[in-house]
Amino acid sequence: MKMIDNIKRLIGLVVWLVCTACASQPEQVTKVSEPAPIYPDYADVTIPYNIAPLNFLLRNDASALQVTVSGQKESLTVNGDRKVCFPLHKWKNLLETEKGQTLTVTVTARVDGKWLQYPAFTWQVALEKIDGFLSYRLIEPGYEVWNTIQLRERNIESFEEKVIADNNLVDGSCMNCHIYGKQDGNLSLFHLRGKNGGTILNRNGGLRKLSLKDDQMVSGAVYGDFHPSGHYGVFSSNIIIPAYHAHDNKRLEVYDTASDLAIADFDNNRMIVAPQIARKEVFETFPTFSADGNWVYYCASPAVELPDSLHQLKYSLCRIAFDAEKGEWGTQIDTLWNAETHNGSVCFPKASPDGRYLLYSVADYGTFPIWHRETDLKLMNLQTGEIDPLPTVNSDRSDTYHSWSSNSRWFVFASKRGDGQYGKPYFAYISPDGTAGKPFVLPQKDPEHYDYTFKSYNIPELSATPVPFDASDIRRVYQKTKVEEFSVAR
Repeated sequence: MKMIDNIKRLIGLVVWLVCTACASQPEQVTKVSEPAPIYPDYADVTIPYNIAPLNFLLRNDASALQVTVSGQKESLTVNGDRKVCFPLHKWKNLLETEKGQTLTVTVTARVDGKWLQYPAFTWQVALEKIDGFLSYRLIEPGYEVWNTIQLRERNIESFEEKVIADNNLVDGSCMNCHIYGKQDGNLSLFHLRGKNGGTILNRNGGLRKLSLKDDQMVSGAVYGDFHPSGHYGVFSSNIIIPAYHAHDNKRLEVYDTASDLAIADFDNNRMIVAPQIARKEVFETFPTFSADGNWVYYCASPAVELPDSLHQLKYSLCRIAFDAEKGEWGTQIDTLWNAETHNGSVCFPKASPDGRYLLYSVADYGTFPIWHRETDLKLMNLQTGEIDPLPTVNSDRSDTYHSWSSNSRWFVFASKRGDGQYGKPYFAYISPDGTAGKPFVLPQKDPEHYDYTFKSYNIPELSATPVPFDASDIRRVYQKTKVEEFSVAR
């Protein structure tokens, strides 16, 4: 066996040497001042040392190129045509060796028969890793076709990907709102609609199908989050209405005509609602727990006439206490970000695992910001109340649907930057002093991947470990597992 492995390594080395020898080598190089037209834009970004290779291409007529990545101790040179694809093993060795250091990237390309060398750019390799798995819902970016949906999980340390739920296996049912508890693949859930549907709860590989609703609630559970203990989940219940715009940058609008909050007790199959939140004159949505589980952050707006007054539907950021030992809501509601003062509408608050920050998005109005071009991410320091508008992170398109890495040094979000139609997952680094770095898109094995993939990466969620199930397990639960009913406790 050892001899066979050695032979395989030798063959691989010979193939690499032959390819390298046959590749065009730069000669009579001319230095130019314009930056290399690389795609995706990976220039001058901070990256985790466990990320997959940042393969890229040139958006010009290059017929050959050479890319050299130089660090303090290691370097890597790769040749190609107009694409550069770094060998995974060599890439991993380079980043592991150069943790905490700056890598210099030099691109030399043959364009119109001449070799041109572009100004170098850098990759700062952070000392902190990012959680190794990313899940997302692949879906067409519109309302016309929604019956081809998959939840997928990508190993972002490599290019391995698996399907964890496929609606073609569950009667074409819609699947949405997949979330994790404490960025742990062994604690997750998502809503599976349809006649045999329910909320699919995964705890250490044990899959349950839950009916998180009751006649006293506005609807079944919609948007939600896990309590740090894993024993509870907090959810909104919403009556959701779709509406369609004539404007190309706001194709689809979704708004609530009624919404409240409820906490699911997974151990005792009960829903815990609160009279102080169940108010018809106020819409509440997008609840999430604080890092210590003692607070519920959520969005609230005064009820308005809909759809006529849709532009006046603006949500503030609020919080209310929660006692996990007693399973009780608090009584006082605090407003942390006032929609009237800021003249905007807040969505999707997410607390960093270290309890230091709250990341949320802000649009002009409403609760469906993915088609609102103006939507930006904001970062609130929960210790000081200071708000960072994140100018290095946001773009001129919608930036939202965010998730933290378990060490609070990274977050992922969905952005429609570029073509304005397809959401893609971008990663951004938060330094220990709270400074956010330039984001970069999820790397793909083929750097042309996003050019020919006509799907949006919806609701990207980071986890430190993979989920212990796949699409066949979900089909079995959908077809054969009896749904568990929940009762309401006040």
